[in-house]
Amino acid sequence: MSSDTSLTVAVGLSGGVDSAVAAALLVEAGYPVVGLTMAVYDGGAGACSSGGRGHACYGPEEEDLAAARAVAAHLGIAHHAIDVRAEYRTAVLDYFTGEYLKGRTPNPCVRCNPVVKFGVLIERAKEQGVQFDRFATGHYVRVERQADSGQMVLKRGVDPRKDQSYFLYGLRRELLPDLIFPLGRLTKAEVRERARQLNLPVADRIESQDFMSEDYTTLFRPDEIKPGPILDETGREVGRHEGIVRYTIGQRKGLKIFGADPVYVVAIDAARNAVIVGPRERLYSRVLEADRLNWLVPAPLTAPVRITARIRSHHAAAPATLEGGGSDRVRVTFDEPQSAITPGQATVFYDGDLVLGGGIITARH
Repeated sequence: MSSDTSLTVAVGLSGGVDSAVAAALLVEAGYPVVGLTMAVYDGGAGACSSGGRGHACYGPEEEDLAAARAVAAHLGIAHHAIDVRAEYRTAVLDYFTGEYLKGRTPNPCVRCNPVVKFGVLIERAKEQGVQFDRFATGHYVRVERQADSGQMVLKRGVDPRKDQSYFLYGLRRELLPDLIFPLGRLTKAEVRERARQLNLPVADRIESQDFMSEDYTTLFRPDEIKPGPILDETGREVGRHEGIVRYTIGQRKGLKIFGADPVYVVAIDAARNAVIVGPRERLYSRVLEADRLNWLVPAPLTAPVRITARIRSHHAAAPATLEGGGSDRVRVTFDEPQSAITPGQATVFYDGDLVLGGGIITARH
């Protein structure tokens, strides 16, 4: 964290334990702190009907807002709920449904973080007169200054089980000097213990669920979910699906295809409204292409370079060669075949703990 405690820090309070501890550590360090919570739930399509805590960016949010207010009151800091509903629906939910209808599998958090949480939220709060110099969240990542270049860079969190750098590769590089991530050097167990020591009202609150664990199909209009054929790789119909938005590469469950050998979703053909299945070995590939790139290093890479790359949030980064590196498109060739490389998902590039950047997977070979 910055040593200048005269700077006011706005903390994104989600109502969960991580952001609460991040705020508490900043208060403890002597910073003037203010809490900001995104109001994203508009009560329309996509409402979460399950009880208990939903996804922090999905809804419903009343109990999350109440929890954030309780944390702010406990810490003695001001709290503001910032309305970002319109931008969230356009930038995240509409993007999410649009990608699925094109036969791709998007990651909503990869989209939400740079556009809404680290974009619209900050801008809207300042427009409403909230004064602050830095912005902090409870993400498990680090922002550090490189000794050789003096540039601020993004690095993995030290807890490999909680590292969230995959979700933040899309941040604007020029924003990094203004960000603070108090949990980057802590483990989840240490964060829980700190929450209990500080008597935070959310110390034992359950984790928010992953966006995809909710019934995300409620985001679609009924006419957008159309049954269609499940085809094998020869084009023979072997079953029927319940709408391509319910399927993703690598899926086996729910296919209702019975035979001597299990089959998996190996492709989605949106033009034909078809799900393509095949044997497990057809899931493996060594090469991917990606576009919509964002670089967190001082300049895009221009020559083939050795990296490690992740192809989804829970994927262990694998050794690979990165080629291209311009502003438009890259090609990643893994040393070993990777399972279920999925168009629409993000791929993120690393040099050790350093996050180089990333993009959206367009194809696999």
